[in-house]
Amino acid sequence: MDPMVVVLGGFVLLFVLLFLGVPIAFGMGFVGFLGFAWLVGLTPALRGIGQIASDTAFNYDFSVLPLFILMGNFVAYSRISQELYDASHAWLGHQRGGLANATIVACAGFSAICGSSLATAATMTKVAMPPMRRYGYADSLAAGAIASGGTLGILIPPSIAFVFYGIMTQSDIGKLFASGILPGLLGVVFYIAAIIITTSLRPQLGPPGERTPWRQRFIALRSVWGMLLLFALVMGGLYGGFFTPVEAAGIGAAGGWIIAMARRLLTWELFKRVLLESGRTSAMLLLILIGSLIFSQFINVSRFPNIVADWIKTLEVGPYTVIIVIIVIYVLLGSIFESISMLLLTVPVFFPIVAGLDFGLGGPERTLIWFGVIVVVTIEISLISPPIGLNVFVLKSLLPDVPLSAIYRGVIPFIIADLVRLSVLVALPIISLALPDMMVARK
Repeated sequence: MDPMVVVLGGFVLLFVLLFLGVPIAFGMGFVGFLGFAWLVGLTPALRGIGQIASDTAFNYDFSVLPLFILMGNFVAYSRISQELYDASHAWLGHQRGGLANATIVACAGFSAICGSSLATAATMTKVAMPPMRRYGYADSLAAGAIASGGTLGILIPPSIAFVFYGIMTQSDIGKLFASGILPGLLGVVFYIAAIIITTSLRPQLGPPGERTPWRQRFIALRSVWGMLLLFALVMGGLYGGFFTPVEAAGIGAAGGWIIAMARRLLTWELFKRVLLESGRTSAMLLLILIGSLIFSQFINVSRFPNIVADWIKTLEVGPYTVIIVIIVIYVLLGSIFESISMLLLTVPVFFPIVAGLDFGLGGPERTLIWFGVIVVVTIEISLISPPIGLNVFVLKSLLPDVPLSAIYRGVIPFIIADLVRLSVLVALPIISLALPDMMVARK
């Protein structure tokens, strides 16, 4: 049978399994195994599953994930999210739409130690929604700011999406982390601009709060210095070439434990809970990664990416046209798939195509780093776009009295801001590549 027919049949079967509620890890693993067995044989397929599972479980790069997850859980249980919001509130809350701006800044800060968009959205809902309601903010703007600010967790390092992308494309995870910093900060700026424009057109959506005295503003910063120092140590050491991503994750986990101990909040029961939650999350992500690599092996042996790449060459279109088409596909898929599923499904198909195109960036390595940023930023949009928008549903579950239509109405300005940012990142790859290019290689 034609390999293309097998691949298309595999995608159809996978979509059916996912819509029936089969977990993404088992769906991709099952379809990948069946497809590989059909094309190559049952015995090689069985051997391939064992080899992939073994190689992934003992992959040195994968240890980045559980260590950063452990760091995030230690800091999250230290209740530092409230201090982050209080500090942002002290500096920005007196402006029109200032509490929404403070929420965006606090989300960016929490993302830097959490690495999960859903966890950031859930945590900041509990922290930021009550004061915004108290000051008369419209539920649409308040919920839209929290849902959109939460998406920064997938981009600002440490990022689970970048670890998955790095392992699947064999890209440098440290450079991927560095590549997400400037686009993440650009996202903060664009989100704040969206709030300023929105509240300028409709001031009643976000009335100003009380002005905090300058002395109190600096006092508020003292409560978050530990987290800022930890992030600077982890990313600074990684950026400066003093340690590898895995070593940086280990230092981050130890630093998170020290912060929790220093705040005298880490009881023995809480310590066990943090370890169990981190272990469960890491095991889940390991299974997802194994399933995606089995599926990727099936896609590669079918030569589907090569066939698509050859077809693109016959169209005689420029490489940036291909990127725009890929972005459109991601946006469309984002309306029906959650973010990690979309990443794992598409990267095995798209990255060989992109790596084979000449964008004038100095080779496949830099191209894949830039493409990784484009993919993750596009996935950010899917987290708040209808009809799925996982961050939107997280807020809905925590705020049952807020209509889903109000939340979607609130995220519209932020989706527009994301599309503008994505256009800038496509047009100016240097924004994504500047920091990775300046990273010091560890000797």
